Amino acid sequence: MEKIRRNERMSAMMKILSDAPNRIFTLSYFCELFGTAKSTMSEDIDILREVVREFGLGELETVTGAAGGVRYRATISREAARTYIADLSEQLSGTSRVLPGGFLYSSDILSSPETVRRMGEIIATEYYGAAPDFVLTMETKGIPVAMYTANALGVPLVIARRSSKVYEGSAVNINYVTGSAGHIETMSLSRRAVKEGQRTLIVDDFLKAGGTANGMVELMREFNVEVVGMAFVMETATPAKKRISGHKSLMVLDITGDEQQTAVIRPADWLMN
Repeated sequence: MEKIRRNERMSAMMKILSDAPNRIFTLSYFCELFGTAKSTMSEDIDILREVVREFGLGELETVTGAAGGVRYRATISREAARTYIADLSEQLSGTSRVLPGGFLYSSDILSSPETVRRMGEIIATEYYGAAPDFVLTMETKGIPVAMYTANALGVPLVIARRSSKVYEGSAVNINYVTGSAGHIETMSLSRRAVKEGQRTLIVDDFLKAGGTANGMVELMREFNVEVVGMAFVMETATPAKKRISGHKSLMVLDITGDEQQTAVIRPADWLMN
């Protein structure tokens, strides 16, 4: 095999690492792949780490110990996150997207791979330290951002459904009260989807009063799974008191006006600190 040059080696290594965020690759893996010594690979990683840091491309981290190696995390600085969400809030504000019931049309945003990838990475940045074993969402509109969050965290995505499916086997079903209308709804999850003692991050697209989110918390309690965080794309300014606490939303929605309602959207307070 022809000797691989350093620039070729580093390009391939960055591609491998960025395609599998938060996964640890041992030095031995890269040494065997490129036919180089560990000292050479360590030098390559040091150079690559500085490049990633200098251009704000995330974080390249060396993990020590028997199972150690190197991993890439798609972290986004608070300043970059604030700027991105502020621009997105401005795009979504106005009169054209307001729907009856105080909702906002956002399907086009949640269908944009680039947008939901960025939002997923912003959320993941806040929860790397919590080390969830999987991301939980509720079907259906929250799936895209939850999927990209799970990808950035390097963990599986688990989807709670409104009814059990035959092809998922036996399931746990719970009833919960929706926060806004006060209706009784059903939430279902396959018994094989999660394991007792795991940790989860809840991610969804919209938070109004928090009934569905609280239902997901109750569902995880049935499985004896710890909820380490809750994140949402958007929450409404009212009601101010939700059925859940300790969550993080990227944007806050307020509807103003009577005859012609206007959506006023701003980045969440935690992003502004």
